[in-house]
Amino acid sequence: MSAGAAALVARAIAPEALAACIAGHRSAEPGHVAALNKLGLRPLVDLDLRLGEGTGALLALPVVQSAARAMHEVATFDSAGVTEK
Repeated sequence: MSAGAAALVARAIAPEALAACIAGHRSAEPGHVAALNKLGLRPLVDLDLRLGEGTGALLALPVVQSAARAMHEVATFDSAGVTEK
């Protein structure tokens, strides 16, 4: 089962699960494109991959990890002591 089909099933069973889904990539396969459109997910990368071995997810993972680190580790204006002028 593809990740797109799994996400469609998850949404049918528990619609709130879609909030935890990230579309790592857009496959060149028409079914995957249709699944992303139905789910309303925008992929992080679109490289016309169709290997089916998780390559798209592997390429997208560093982007997701970097975003999570930025959200949790980058200082805010308040925590850095920046004052408004």
